[in-house]
Amino acid sequence: MSNTNSAAEIRWLFDERLPPLRAQVEQELARRLTLSDDCPALLADAMRYSTLAGGKRLRPLLVLLGCEACGGDVSEALPAAAAIEFVHTYSLIHDDLPAMDDDDLRRGVPTSHIKFGEATAILAGDGLLTLAFEVIAAGIAPAAAASCCRELAGAAGAEGMVGGQQADLEAETGGVSSVEHLESIHRRKTGRLICAALRMGGCVAGAGESQLRALTDYGLRIGLAFQIADDLLDLTSTAEKLGKGVQKDAARNKLTYPSLLGVEESRRRARRLVDEARAALEAFGPPARPLLALAEYVVARDV
Repeated sequence: MSNTNSAAEIRWLFDERLPPLRAQVEQELARRLTLSDDCPALLADAMRYSTLAGGKRLRPLLVLLGCEACGGDVSEALPAAAAIEFVHTYSLIHDDLPAMDDDDLRRGVPTSHIKFGEATAILAGDGLLTLAFEVIAAGIAPAAAASCCRELAGAAGAEGMVGGQQADLEAETGGVSSVEHLESIHRRKTGRLICAALRMGGCVAGAGESQLRALTDYGLRIGLAFQIADDLLDLTSTAEKLGKGVQKDAARNKLTYPSLLGVEESRRRARRLVDEARAALEAFGPPARPLLALAEYVVARDV
């Protein structure tokens, strides 16, 4: 795809296709975070604060686009979209804690533990994690709900995102020996949840195994490309643009793709991953157009 066509597809995606989907996601998130009086007000405030602070909503949008690519009704996938954003937000709250990444800024506002204190921040993360599975169980047909719960739990747990975070912490002191080692960390920490988002959308749509495998191939590559882009932005962007601190990886001597490969080779690797991701969706035809455009955005973005 030429640079001109890529730019046009990205504009179409963000100007026309994603805004109505994002609006539906925001409404679903707000609705699901309207909790009863049994939830202490401070805890409810903390859960809403971190979830509704904005963000790209990449993972819930991937749920909806995965559903659409497989011929499903995106409105039926909204509970799964909300659920994965709750899990993602919980992970951000916990990652920002002093015991983890010790960040003061997230999505352009003070992090949860800065705003509410560490104890309430931890409980807000716990509340969002468990709410995610309640929303799936209550909002999706039983067979698809079971599949979505399995996908989300596997991707978020000890062999997925949580395991990736532990491996990332260990790498800060023990070092990363190779690009393959770094990729294995980020495949768990970032890629698994992205794959789960796409597969959950496919499950709601009743996708077959070959479609789910194709979505997995796409998701793994997009997840790694997205991480490379994040590493590059940490070097080249500003806190004002990103809404969070920058150049913290270098300050902590944390190994990243640019530190192992250099900036230009990192960009080439991200480009190759995006091309492979696009190829994985060839059989889907026009319904996959938004996912193809999103792949291009990963290497074109500046925020």
